[in-house]
Amino acid sequence: MTPRGRRSDWKRLDESDVRVRPGKGTRPRSKRRPEHADARAAMVTAVDRGRWTCALDGKPDQQVVAMRARELGRTPIVVGDLVDLVGDTSGRPDTLARVVRVADRSSVLRRTADDNDPYERVVVANAQQLLIVCSLADPPPRTGFIDRCLVAAFAGGLKPVLCLTKSDLASPAQVVAAYADLDLPTLVTRSDQEPDEVRERLANQVSALVGHSGVGKSTLVNKLVPDAFRAVSAVSAVGKGRHTSVGAISLPLPGGGWVVDTPGIRSFGLAHIEPDDIVAAFPEFVEAVEECPSNCGHLGPPEDPDCMLDVVTEEGRATPGRLESVRRLLTSRARLDEYAD
Repeated sequence: MTPRGRRSDWKRLDESDVRVRPGKGTRPRSKRRPEHADARAAMVTAVDRGRWTCALDGKPDQQVVAMRARELGRTPIVVGDLVDLVGDTSGRPDTLARVVRVADRSSVLRRTADDNDPYERVVVANAQQLLIVCSLADPPPRTGFIDRCLVAAFAGGLKPVLCLTKSDLASPAQVVAAYADLDLPTLVTRSDQEPDEVRERLANQVSALVGHSGVGKSTLVNKLVPDAFRAVSAVSAVGKGRHTSVGAISLPLPGGGWVVDTPGIRSFGLAHIEPDDIVAAFPEFVEAVEECPSNCGHLGPPEDPDCMLDVVTEEGRATPGRLESVRRLLTSRARLDEYAD
């Protein structure tokens, strides 16, 4: 047969004469996911390189290490998250459970590296309180940092509590007076006494601790949780402490509840928070905000001459001190340089 003949034979073939092998991707994928009806509830207490330590049913004596299930993709999971686990939940060495669900969060403590950083970091989830730890001396108190932590607490749904340490070195009066109009619970501790008032405030709650390095946060945690073995470092000569905590970790309190110790930080960016988020934490100003001009920053004259928050104060619905406190928080959101270390 000539080459021309062979070509003409091919022309006479149809699809019934050709066997086509199915490709690997022709099998339809099901969108159905397993229900995991036998999953066990747990709370995340620590995160380390793709592994999550979880307390089954929130009980500190039942710790399990887990990995994230494939179906969750890159779903973020942080300390304090309430999750569902399947697989080996025995907690024996060299065993892994799988996190298959993450519950909606009731509160979130977020921060950015600075006010220009678009990437927000979730520090703790589902905490009820934020204990802002600030020393009265060595290093001296930084009210700008306190203001920023208050903003993050109000915006994230946490109840802020101010804890002033090292009162044996300086008086707390000036700092306490600065926040009198905010109705901010304030606890005062000293190194030579037990923190009984703090212990009572944290009992049966999930509380996150935040503070600059060197303010005595790890020392406080060691007193609250004697077997925590948290490292305590000396304060350097320039007044900035060395970082001792390297990651957030949730520790069980002897009398019930959890305390989340977070790493010492040197900045608390608020790029993710809008002015209205701050004002929303103050009920007497919420309705007035809706009448403010578009893009009002609520800072008052000269920046915002038509801000309606002033009207609330003029009509006696809020005290001048209360308005001043709100605007100080708004200023801390707007100006990073003023409060930089």
